[in-house]
Amino acid sequence: MLMSKNYSEVQLYYQPFWEKPPLFIWIQALSMSVFGINEFAARFPNALCGIVTIVSLYRFGTQFQSSKFGIIWCLLYVASLLPHFYFKTGIIDPWFNLFIFLSTVHIYKFLQITDTRGASKQALLAGLFLGLAVLTKGPAAIIIIALTLLVYLVLSQKTKVLFSKHMFLFAFTSLIFSSSWFIVEILKGHQKIILDFIHYQIRLFQTGDAGHDGPFAYHFLVILIGCFPASIFFIQALLNKSQGPNPAFRKLLLCLFWVVILLFSIVKTKIIHYSSLCYFPLTYLAASVFIEKNNFKLNAILKIVYWFLATSISLVFILLTFVDRFKSQLIAKGWIGDANAILNLQANGEWKGYEFLIGVIFFFASWLLYRAYTRRQFKSLYLGLSAFTLFNILAIAIIVPKIGLYSQEAAIEFYRLKANEDCYIETHAFKSYAQLFYGKRQTSHFVCADQKNYVKKQLDLMETEGHARSSSFSTAYTLWLENGQIDKPAYIVVKTVEKQQVAKKSHFRHLYDKNGFSFFIREVGSTVK
Repeated sequence: MLMSKNYSEVQLYYQPFWEKPPLFIWIQALSMSVFGINEFAARFPNALCGIVTIVSLYRFGTQFQSSKFGIIWCLLYVASLLPHFYFKTGIIDPWFNLFIFLSTVHIYKFLQITDTRGASKQALLAGLFLGLAVLTKGPAAIIIIALTLLVYLVLSQKTKVLFSKHMFLFAFTSLIFSSSWFIVEILKGHQKIILDFIHYQIRLFQTGDAGHDGPFAYHFLVILIGCFPASIFFIQALLNKSQGPNPAFRKLLLCLFWVVILLFSIVKTKIIHYSSLCYFPLTYLAASVFIEKNNFKLNAILKIVYWFLATSISLVFILLTFVDRFKSQLIAKGWIGDANAILNLQANGEWKGYEFLIGVIFFFASWLLYRAYTRRQFKSLYLGLSAFTLFNILAIAIIVPKIGLYSQEAAIEFYRLKANEDCYIETHAFKSYAQLFYGKRQTSHFVCADQKNYVKKQLDLMETEGHARSSSFSTAYTLWLENGQIDKPAYIVVKTVEKQQVAKKSHFRHLYDKNGFSFFIREVGSTVK
């Protein structure tokens, strides 16, 4: 957007990108216009979202229960690994989830308020936030909210509310806001992009996209492990008979949880953050078990699961810090069967030796939280959750970057090296956007006349074979770099396990291999045989 000055469309390769609406990309573009085009600017919107989320949790927790509950809800959210981690990323979901959560809260409010004017205000806010959610990630927001609301009203025996004026006001407001961008694009003559967008949403439900498929229980396991320790106490809350001081809100959040996790368990495409909206109801119910007056004992099975996960996760983070010392033995004994992973491990993680203490902090935090729950000690509770939060901060700041050294640092290093060179860069046989960002691709890399003609012919062919034109551009572009008449040097990055696919082409020269990636160059004027 910043380079092309085209702010009305999300773009990839400077082509219309039909998979997502523009709201989050607008926010990122604004951030980059202030801080520059860099990683900080890409992640800053979600850091801001994290602040808004935590403030919202405290505010609503205090409104619906007490200030103590609000504090515990906030602490449980930031103490759990995946919820904490997502605010450090540049992905869309934190804002999408926040907007849906805010819409859900205001739906609850207009259903409870008897004052007509107050209910109308809440209905407008609910519709506004739902519309913003649609503009952030698409119509999945409407499906989630509609199913949640329907299930809640059926269980509460309040289906007549569906025909109330406040419900119509909510629906009308959400329709106006959610359809605004789509209507503008249609009026501009971009109906094809909108149709591709709709087809893409349908395909996510029907097929496993880009290899992202998995078993039905995928998201249940993600939530159980990724949201530890809150996930254990969420299950305990489900087992407790107490409904808490606000049973209606609890029921609505439970409806939201089950709709999300079942919906995305049915959907064929399985990606870890698809169930991230569950973090709100999960941590709400988990927080409730710490303020119940009755001293509930942790279920015997849950006690075993709790300590199994606490020990396993601690050991994973401890042993991970010693991977450079033992990787030769692990590979020699055949314990690592993936050829690409073996090549990735050639990288040096640059471990200092003290990082294992981060895993020890996780185990200590688990002990403190268990003590807090079983003895009803709020001091231990706050200390335990603070220790989990410290673990998350240290793990993300110290361990995650070192994992990146194994996984993709060699490729990113190459992209950065070529960022200021007048050349083409693309990947072969694996999907990545890193070369576009770190390689600082400009509009000038996509204006060659031969490129446009070649890519058009390829896209026409792919379209006749049933492929979506918009999603096929990167494939057609790679084919041109490898076979067309290039006017600049072309660098191709391929995973080393598949390097022969490029090496067998005589017009490519092998540069070097590094940590699972192989790098090739095609010079200008090279003849395709």
